[in-house]
Amino acid sequence: ASWVPTMHVLRAFSFLAALSTSFCRAADETCSASSNTCTVSQNADYFGTIPYIQYEGPESKNPYAFRYYNKDEIILGKPMKEWLRFSVAFWHSFRGDGSDPFGVGTRRFPWDDGSETLSNAYERMRANFELLKKLGVDFWCFHDRDIAPEGKTLQESNENLDKVVELALSLQDGTGITPLWGTAQLFKHPKYLSGAATSPTIHAYVDAAAQVKKAMEVTQKLNGKNFVFWGGREGYQTLLNTDMERELNHSAIFFRLAAEHKKAIGFEGTLLIEPKPQEPTKHQYDWDTATTMAFLMKYGLEKD
Repeated sequence: ASWVPTMHVLRAFSFLAALSTSFCRAADETCSASSNTCTVSQNADYFGTIPYIQYEGPESKNPYAFRYYNKDEIILGKPMKEWLRFSVAFWHSFRGDGSDPFGVGTRRFPWDDGSETLSNAYERMRANFELLKKLGVDFWCFHDRDIAPEGKTLQESNENLDKVVELALSLQDGTGITPLWGTAQLFKHPKYLSGAATSPTIHAYVDAAAQVKKAMEVTQKLNGKNFVFWGGREGYQTLLNTDMERELNHSAIFFRLAAEHKKAIGFEGTLLIEPKPQEPTKHQYDWDTATTMAFLMKYGLEKD
């Protein structure tokens, strides 16, 4: 019975995130020639026909209402919204196209023209905050490369990320909405084929470290509560060409550097590792909680 509210809320989120109504594309930037500055539009109206979602109780037949999730209900001294800190995942709700190994994407969103441009990134971010407000959700979460297009160089990628983060900051202002966590996408680019923190090539390792550094900084800027590491490429398909001890040593150095940077910039969020077996590698080093804790304790990282 304790799982019923969670399932209903997640179904509601998934249903609303898939809706595409009242598409109205706003101009992205207004630029001043005299001051050489640009202001990004905050306008969005993708869910214009959808009301703000309220709690109406288990007997409600309204498809746009929470039946079990009452965020203000006090349970054991805390409101439900503090026990169930739901966040809208940017990549699933605004980037996932429904593709899988057997077929191309089937989801089409009015806020996404399919281009890897800043104007399209702004459009997605505005849609994100419109949905957050309609749902009454206090948190969202993101990968760096999901919210901003990757550039030809690290500098260009960072500049793109900064511009989108500035828009997100302005959209957050006065709402109480913040990221539950941010993370670096260290798995999609071909250079991460054989890992990021465990890559056998130094350029991939260094790029990953630089990407984590920047992603952690923008998570802090957005007042994010946590920073997540998901090692989807950290593992192996076969031990025939894998030096497991060496890769784990490199991974430990990577995490230690991240923990040191967290302290250096004064980021107060928690560093989290997401264990998950066999997605996509045959064996991932963060296989489960016990394996991950054993790794952290072996390298003296359990307190970081």
